[in-house]
Amino acid sequence: MMSDVPLYKNKVLFLSQNFFIKDNRSELLLCAHKYDFDILFFSEVSNFVAAVEADGCHSLYVIDLDALHNMQADMQDSRKTLMLGELLQRLPCKHSYVYLQSARQGSRFLLQQRLVDSNCLAYAEKPIANDVLVDKLFNLFVQQKRGDLVRLIYLGELAGLDPAALLDERIELTHHLDAQTLHLRVKELQPDIVLITDAEYARTESLVRVLRKNMEADPVREIALLQRQPDPALTRRALASGFDAIVPVADADLLAAQLVNRASKIRIGRDLIGKDRATGLLNKVGLQKKAQDLIRRAGLEGCQLAFGVIDIDKFKTINDTWGHYFGDIVIKRLSLTLASQVGESDLLSRFGGEEFVVVFWDCTLEQGWARLDAMRQAFCAIPFEVGAGDFRHFSFSGGVAAYPEYKSENELFLRADAMLYEAKEGGRNQICAASSGQRRSAAH
Repeated sequence: MMSDVPLYKNKVLFLSQNFFIKDNRSELLLCAHKYDFDILFFSEVSNFVAAVEADGCHSLYVIDLDALHNMQADMQDSRKTLMLGELLQRLPCKHSYVYLQSARQGSRFLLQQRLVDSNCLAYAEKPIANDVLVDKLFNLFVQQKRGDLVRLIYLGELAGLDPAALLDERIELTHHLDAQTLHLRVKELQPDIVLITDAEYARTESLVRVLRKNMEADPVREIALLQRQPDPALTRRALASGFDAIVPVADADLLAAQLVNRASKIRIGRDLIGKDRATGLLNKVGLQKKAQDLIRRAGLEGCQLAFGVIDIDKFKTINDTWGHYFGDIVIKRLSLTLASQVGESDLLSRFGGEEFVVVFWDCTLEQGWARLDAMRQAFCAIPFEVGAGDFRHFSFSGGVAAYPEYKSENELFLRADAMLYEAKEGGRNQICAASSGQRRSAAH
């Protein structure tokens, strides 16, 4: 494929002389590509270190410790073994590393101690199957992302927390004062975490039950009790009434650190549940909640939304002609094309198979149609090399509907999907917009 846009969003730099994975190297690469990252292999320490130093800190750096036994310390050194300490000294200290080791190495605690004290992002024991290794590396990519905003609401008086500092960590802090309207504020803001001080809980012990018993409540929302002084009896009652955790609040800095850790775990959980593994985009589950939140926000702020559904034209023919692996490449390339043209407040999802959904924030129906058509043209311009010197171009069709003409996420999807069907029936490679009659056909 010929394009200035990298095919894979992420990459792994891998230092290993002997290919140790249970399966073969080509299969490892195939698994990695499906998860939208590439692996670059290095057999020389100097080349690996140079590549790490030149990298922009967005990659993962993986080291097979067994490779040390077959590497010379430098070009003039005749030793067969490079000592771990020598390697650690050479590695750029601004990066963290993933170490792979044998079961024998893993049984040595002092070695584990040396690793985790030396910029260790993670370590794993080998042999390890390709799909397992790739899945674990993908999780590490997820953990390194700054992630989405985590919303937190707290009830009661809580001194010392710095909302601006938490916002820098992508945590939005909202203070609520009235226990009897907390359930309404939670319904409005849809926070990820609810914090209730022990004083407020002691006054109104039904607080958590009111939040939990709402049929529309988010089942994964965390509700924690902020406890100033240990009180075993109150703690037991709180846990029995539905609190997920008891958090001590003697030190504001310590509380802030705990909230940052909890927010990180929430993001990881969201990504693993709500993201498509092959593209890193929202999946159907992730889109549904975020779209509902965006519609709620649009209603509060009086904004419009444009909701688009697109589908790659003749995708079955692509798979049947050039294989499913090539079809996966087309899907990944489309995801990169779409992602490059969405804003921070927009939503982008791989809804399933070759179907994608995009939601444009503060956007009219006409503007949404124009933006989706620009995406169509950008995708159509990409040359795909299906064989040596043989380049093809592919297309997609799309449909657009708008909020507030259609009120719910389900109504918007159904209407946009109906417009997509109209675009397909009308000859493909075009965008149709609900109620506007607008469409544009590309030259075939």
